[in-house]
This record gives sequence, C-alpha cells and structure tokens, in this order.
Amino acid sequence: MEEFYLTEEADACTAAGKCEENKKHQSNKRAAATEERLLLHNQHPMKPWQHARARVKENVRCVWGILGSVGSVEWYCLGALGVLTALISFFMDLCVGKLLKAHSWLYNELQGYRLLQFLCWTLYPASLCTLSTMFSHSVCPQSAGSGLPEVRTMLLGLDMPDFLSLSNLFAKVVGLTCTLAAGSAVFLGKVSPFIHLSTMVGAFLDRLCVSIRGEEPRGQNGMLVAAAAVGVASCFGAPISGVLFSIEATCTLFSVRNYCCCFFAAATGALTFRLLAVWNREQETVQALFKTSFSTDLPYYAPEILVFALLGLLCGAVARLFMHSFRWSLLFIRTNRVVSRMLATEKSFYSGMVAFILGTITFPHGAGQLMAAKLSMKQLLASLLDRQQWQVLSQNVSVMVPQKGHETLWLEWSPAGTSVFYTLGVFLIMKLWLLVLASTLPLPAGYFMPIFIYGAAIGRLVGEGLAYMFPNGIHSGSSSCLINPGGYALAGAAAFSGAVTHTVSPAILVLELTGQSTHAAPTLLAVLLANAVARSCRRPSLYDALSLVKQLPHLPSLLRSRPEMSDVQIGQVWCSQEVDPERGSRAPPQVEAVLEKQAGVREVHLVLTAYPGTQFPVVDSHESRILLGSVHRLELESFLHHQTEGHNELQLADGCSVQPVPVHISAESTVQQAYGVMSVLGVPQLYVTDHGRLRGIITWPQMQKIITCLAKEERMQISEQHNEPVQTWNADVCRNDTL
Repeated sequence: MEEFYLTEEADACTAAGKCEENKKHQSNKRAAATEERLLLHNQHPMKPWQHARARVKENVRCVWGILGSVGSVEWYCLGALGVLTALISFFMDLCVGKLLKAHSWLYNELQGYRLLQFLCWTLYPASLCTLSTMFSHSVCPQSAGSGLPEVRTMLLGLDMPDFLSLSNLFAKVVGLTCTLAAGSAVFLGKVSPFIHLSTMVGAFLDRLCVSIRGEEPRGQNGMLVAAAAVGVASCFGAPISGVLFSIEATCTLFSVRNYCCCFFAAATGALTFRLLAVWNREQETVQALFKTSFSTDLPYYAPEILVFALLGLLCGAVARLFMHSFRWSLLFIRTNRVVSRMLATEKSFYSGMVAFILGTITFPHGAGQLMAAKLSMKQLLASLLDRQQWQVLSQNVSVMVPQKGHETLWLEWSPAGTSVFYTLGVFLIMKLWLLVLASTLPLPAGYFMPIFIYGAAIGRLVGEGLAYMFPNGIHSGSSSCLINPGGYALAGAAAFSGAVTHTVSPAILVLELTGQSTHAAPTLLAVLLANAVARSCRRPSLYDALSLVKQLPHLPSLLRSRPEMSDVQIGQVWCSQEVDPERGSRAPPQVEAVLEKQAGVREVHLVLTAYPGTQFPVVDSHESRILLGSVHRLELESFLHHQTEGHNELQLADGCSVQPVPVHISAESTVQQAYGVMSVLGVPQLYVTDHGRLRGIITWPQMQKIITCLAKEERMQISEQHNEPVQTWNADVCRNDTL
C-alpha cells in the first residue's frame, strides 16, 4: 500500500513539473513573438504623414542636389559665417544702444541732484564691468581679454580648443555686451574680441562642413582665416579693409587660395550688417557707417600734403609713447604683488574698482566736461570727423546752431565757451593714461576703436590749429580753400591706429567707414610715415606685446622684438635633452613612438595603446634608424583588425602602406625654419633627421616649450654640432627688455 501511494505521488509530481515546463515554454514563445513584433515595428514604424514626409525628403534632396551643383558645401558655410556674425554684431550693438540710452535717461532725470548723478555715472559702469568679469570668468575664463593674440596663435597651427568652445562664445558675447554698455567712461571697444567671436563661429561651421563632406580636417583651416576677416567687416561694414586687416594682424603666412573665400565671407557679413541697419530704420539705404560730406571739388591744396606728413610723424611718436606706457602697465600688474594677488583672487572687485575710478575722473560735472564725457564712442568719432571749424563756430555767436543732428555734437567740446584747443588737449592727455588703466581690466574688451578715436583727436587738434593759423584758407592763385579739420581727423585716426597695430589697412578702413575717398593719398602717406616711426628700434606692435606678456607660442612676435633669435638652431634648444655616454655630449631625446618595418602585431599594439598620435615614423631598424616614411593610425588599426592569433608572424611592411615623408629637417635648422614649415604645411609634427637617420620628432607642444624658453630668456644648455665639446649658450644676451 505504501508503495502504491509513493508511486502515485511521484506521478503527480512529474505531471505538475511537465505542466510547469509547458507554461514556461508558452511564456517564452509569447515573449519571442512580442519581441519579434517590436522589431518589426521598429523597422517599419507607424509615423504620421508618411507621404508628406516622403515628398519633403525628396524635395530636400532635389534642392541639395541643385545647390551642390552650383557650389560646394564650404561656400555655403562661408555665407552662413558672414550672416551669423553680422547678426551677432547687430544685435549686440542694439542691446548696447538700449543700455546706453537707459543710462543717459537716468542721468538726465536726476538733473539738479549732483550726488545722485555722480552715483549714477560711476556705479552704472562699475556694476556692468563687475558683471562682465564675473560672468566671463565663471562660464569660461578664456573669454577675458581681446582674444586676438590667441587667434593669431591658432591660425599658425597650434590647437587651443578651449578658446573655440561654445561656452567661450556665450561668455564672450554677454561679457562684451556689458563692457561696451559701460560707455565712453571705460573707453574700450569690440573689434578684437569680435574677431575672436567670429573665429569661434567659423570653427563650429568648419566642423559642420567637415561632417557633411565626410572628410578629415585639413591642415590649413581657411574657415578660421575667413572668420577673422568677417569679424572686422561685421563691426564696420568694411569688407576690403576687413580682409586686409586680418591678413596683416592675424596671419604671418597667408595662403592665396583663401583670398577669394575671405572676400566672399567678409562681403556677406558687411552687407548683412548694413541691411539690418536699414531694416531697423537707422538708415534709408546701405551706406557708410560714419557718412561724411567733405568737399570733392577742392578737398585740400598741395601744400597741405606736408602737414599730413607731419601728422603721420606725430602719430608715430605718440604711438611709441602709448606702447611704452601699455607695456609698462602690463609688466606692472604682473610683477606688483598687491595687484597680481588681487587679479588672481578678486577679479570682479578689481574691475568694479577701476571702473569706479574711471567714472569718477570722467564725471561730466568735473573733469569730464573737458573730455566730452557725455558722448558715446560712436558720437565721439562722428563729432571728430565733422568738417566744420569748431574754433570759428565757438567765437561766432551769430551762427545759428541747429537743435538736432550730429552738427550739435561739437558743443560738447566747447562747454561754456571753453576753447576747443584746451578740451582737445585735456582729452589727449587724460585718455592716454585712462586707456592704459582700462586695458588692465580682466574682461572681454578690445583696444582698436579707442586708439582709432584717439588718433582722430590728434588729427582734429592739428586741423583746428591749421584752421586757426589760416582762417581764410590757403590761397593758390585766384582760388582759396578753407581748412577741413575733419580730413585731418580722418588721417590721424588711420595713422595712429596703424602705428599702434603695425598695419597699413586702416588707411582703407577710414575710406570705407566714411565713404570719403578724397583724402586717400594724404591718409596713406600719414599711415606709412607713422608706421616707419613706430616700427623703428624693432619695437613690437600692440598684439605682439600681448602675445609676449601672455607667453603664447607665437614666434613671429618674439622675433620682431629680438631678431637675433632667428639664428637659434633646433639642436641648441631641444627640450628634455639627455647625455649620450658614448659621445660625451648632449644628444637629442630618443624617439618615443617608432616602428620597425619588421614590427609585428604585439609591437604595433603597444605603440597604439601608449601614444595617441595620428602619424608614426617607420624606420629600417632600431639600430640603424634609417627613416623610411610614416604610417597613419587608421592603417595600423586596420592591420590589427585583420590579424588573427595564428598569424602573429606577419610584419608591418606586409599589411600597411608606408608613406614617404615629404619634409624633414636637420638639427642645424633654425627654430624659425621649423616653425615656418609646421605652420605652412599644417602638420602636427616634424621629423628631425641626420644623414637619413631619425633623431627625433618635434610636435606643437614641444615647439611651444621651445618658444616659451626663448620668451622667458632662460639659461639653456646647448651643444655645438660636429662632435665639438659642450658649451653653454648664455641667454643673457637676450636679457634686455623683450617687450
């Protein structure tokens, strides 16, 4: 009986187990069916308006095919670069204009309350400068400063991704808007930072263009070169001078194939910028930004050419004084412990304090009334370019002064009957050191527009003085011509800005900016003479000085200040040198990532794992080091991918194509030659050989260390070539002031 019950119990358990297995099997079948339906649904999703979507896609492909047949993707990106940069420039000016108008309205509403007006005049720019500093350094610290020295360095081939990020773009736009809204009390501009802004937009569009083409990035980036030209063109609506200024100020080596691209992008940006002004009803049609009405029949007499030449010499001398003060201020804030500590820990407080000091000095009820402090930056330039003789207008009380328009701006230069010579002199003396003080602010700001206005004030003073000496004009035969002080202001602006930046393109800029071509020849003469004075004694320009102070790896800036360094050889300044025990002298460092032509899978895998480079040199053997060529990283990865564990005996030469090295240099080559080759070819590294044997690799980080060592004028150990005994190169020969 017990056996019967046990058997029955076992049969029941077996049946229950089979039933449970059937349930699991059915559940698995349902899950598989559900997964299959999900896969089918994902492959053929039910999307609304499938026919409409198909038509849209077909039309987009058709339009893209037509556009692709007309021009390449690069040209559309260049056009988009001009439009986007012009939009940013226009809306930035629009916001700045609103903020300046709000400040002026608040100041005028407090009329009669002197203390409240003082607080309004000083705290408004101080708050904006503090906000600009806080925001820019919080979002992206690299957004502070002009950004043009970094752009020049990047255009030579050095990779600086932090200066081209979108966060930097956002911080630069907001910070620069706050800086410009501080007004003429702070006296800073937007040209140089806007070149940096345009370069960031160009870098983004370049990445987009590369992704659309499906190609690798090129060595020479024409998009960034065009972006530098668009930055100037979108500020002034001047495409020709924008291209020329970008070539002079940013490009040491300019490729001719980028010439047409630069002009196309600059013209697009300038035209968009001016059309937006028409759309905003600021102007009736597309015209010059600072339209002047100089006489075209007889703009000047031949004897005035001598005065324009003297004006150029004067602007060059004042430019040297300004650059000396500017370099001294930069060195002072880096060497003074109190100021350097404040800039390191309390940047916002420093900006607010300096802006408050600038506002106090330029207060209209104080010294500001002698500097036309109530006028904005645009109003200052427009008033200085006025063709009327201010001294005559201030003395002739019978002249009916109109109540509206730019013709009344001269009244700010003659408050309460004060002589215009006195106000212009005070303006030149005060603004010189005020601009030097403002240049120490750690916020996004430019210096081109302030020095442009300063040069216009120099020319205006010369023109007014000449008009005072010849009130009836210069007689020539039976005709006479009144002196036009605005023409001298035009030439002075171009001469002084060209002398400070070591460029000639401001002579073209003033013509495009004013639409005035009558003074083209004397303006060019003044610019050339000013450059001759400013470049004498091998003094660096404004942007060269900034590059040297920031210790950027920009070799042309260093060579302009110390030309004797152009003879320094690569073997003399090779970093991380090691002693060769066999030769008893210093030898270049061993190559870090070198492959033999007989290298196997294991060696290739170790090199790819250890080094992130894209090109690897291939030698005949590690003993001979005869350079055969280089192989790309993708080739090596493909070589590893196609190998199996049973075919490890295959060699590198059997599975990879070794490309010949087009250019390599010797250790006797100069640093300038190596730097030029890497910049022109846009290569990330350069091979150093000795009679065909690979001695080392120079990369951009190593080149940066070499230039930094030269800039810091450190004592470096060098060895003479041809197995001569070790000698010490005394860097004290360059111990003089590099700046």
